[in-house]
Amino acid sequence: MKNKKLRRMILVAILGSIGTVLMQFNFPLPALPGFLKIDFGEIPAVLAVMTMGPVAGIGVELIKNVMHWFFTGSPTGVPVGEIANFVTGLLFILPIYYIFNKFRTTKGLATGLVIGTLAMAIGMSFLNYVVFLPMYTYFLNMPLVTGDAMYTMIVLGILPFNLIKGTILMVISLLLFNSMKKWISQQRAELAS
Repeated sequence: MKNKKLRRMILVAILGSIGTVLMQFNFPLPALPGFLKIDFGEIPAVLAVMTMGPVAGIGVELIKNVMHWFFTGSPTGVPVGEIANFVTGLLFILPIYYIFNKFRTTKGLATGLVIGTLAMAIGMSFLNYVVFLPMYTYFLNMPLVTGDAMYTMIVLGILPFNLIKGTILMVISLLLFNSMKKWISQQRAELAS
């Protein structure tokens, strides 16, 4: 029992570290706001939820974002971007876990990825409107963007960005799953709680 718990902790730490490295290779998309950057840091969290469950995925997301903030800092002094990335990751990986846990097939994973992408896109549109964009403007001492400008930023920037990001992550996750099915099943049998 103790050995299994230690292996899970080590694997979560390794996947969190890989997520941190993958976060460093981020890039903006043309025609979208520059502060929105695609990164592949969610891929290790997807592997964690498929092999060890939701707590492991949350742990990977937490480690990845804490380490990213530690290494890169934040222009606001407060890790608003890392908090937003953490929430984005949770909105993406938790639906994947719940659907993949019921249907452990490529189709089940694909369905989970589609639901996760929609949850991430819709959830982050709402949360950016209510929480994250006001936090950024507050901590950067900028005037609060409201009304049509806020609506435009969310509908033409944040929503399409998260849909594109989710689609990219979906393709990569499905390719990984198809090439790592045996390993994922083995880890799941040995480590899932």
